[in-house]
Amino acid sequence: MQTQNRANPWQDGLGRVSIRAGQLLMLLALTAVLIYGLIQVRLVVIPLLLALILAAAIAPLVNWLRRKGWPSAAATGFSFLLALGGLVTAIVFAVIGQSGELARSATAGFDQVYAFVRTGPIPVDDQQIQQARDAVLDFVTSSTAGAGVVTGLSAAGTFITGALLMAVILFFFLKDGERIWAFILRAFKGTRLVKARRVGQDSLAVLGGYVRGTAIVAIVDAFFIGLALVVLGVPLALPLAAIVFIGAFIPLVGATLAGVLAALVALVANGPVTALIVIIVVIVVNQLEGNFLQPVVMGRTLSVHALVILLALTAGTILAGIIGAILSVPLAAVIWAAIKAWNEKTDAQITAEDVSRAEQETSRDAHGQLSAAAATDHPSREPAVSESRAGQGTEE
Repeated sequence: MQTQNRANPWQDGLGRVSIRAGQLLMLLALTAVLIYGLIQVRLVVIPLLLALILAAAIAPLVNWLRRKGWPSAAATGFSFLLALGGLVTAIVFAVIGQSGELARSATAGFDQVYAFVRTGPIPVDDQQIQQARDAVLDFVTSSTAGAGVVTGLSAAGTFITGALLMAVILFFFLKDGERIWAFILRAFKGTRLVKARRVGQDSLAVLGGYVRGTAIVAIVDAFFIGLALVVLGVPLALPLAAIVFIGAFIPLVGATLAGVLAALVALVANGPVTALIVIIVVIVVNQLEGNFLQPVVMGRTLSVHALVILLALTAGTILAGIIGAILSVPLAAVIWAAIKAWNEKTDAQITAEDVSRAEQETSRDAHGQLSAAAATDHPSREPAVSESRAGQGTEE
């Protein structure tokens, strides 16, 4: 028997490593095929993810109105119009309405910087500057890496289709979120149902907390930087403040890019002194946000190391351009929260009472009623996340 075992090449150490390597290659191939398939249906995937993120942030308001006696449709409609009709529409029209002038000012500012660099004391190759310019334009227009997500969505018809689809999905997520979740949970029974509900509760808490916290940080950044632009007399202060708000949703680099754009516009309109003051204001606001505001607002929301955020940001940008940069970090945080929630308890640690409670809550959700977690606007258990800063977080 021992001779037969020795003769089997898959029984020794090298054979076991080969088996694991083959399994890893198959997983990588499956992941690549899955990502490729999602990219092909990006017109559905992107609105779906955006609607899910917005629903996670708005759902507490809908639940609060329903507890106050509002009908489900009325609570959903009011929250829906408040979110999309108010904030999103104002931001979009603030940017689109003056996008042409904003682009011209930014281009003129870049040309001034370009001329200064060419004649400056440190020689820089023209090709290097052109490559840097093209890289920034590729990021903004998402024309890199062959994904072309935002390039495709930039066509008027496709963009309108995606926006309408996102609005419809968001409305149904807010109105029938419990029923949709209960339908998904039909695939789980017993202890797996308990784990699946815990995954959903923790993931929704992390996603909603991240979006609401980032929105608060973005509003503060946009207000103070926009106020500085108004005081300094920089034109296009409103669209620049809106871009600052949007840029705050891209960790690590979004606020910096928005600040650079504001400085370029200030350079063209008011000269180098004003542009330098704008840069100083942007740096001060970003430092105050990173060291004081983010730890308070988002301290218990995100427990992802800054390196993980950077890798997720890079991968998202490669796959889906600027939309991928916005979506990648919250999705990475949700995946990590889901993994921790699924593995928090073994099957043996889950009692029959836990299973019965999960079945009752799922049945209640299937009838469109608020479960215990939704009724209190937070999950029935505290997510196991450590205090850390989003974008500058530290591992537990």
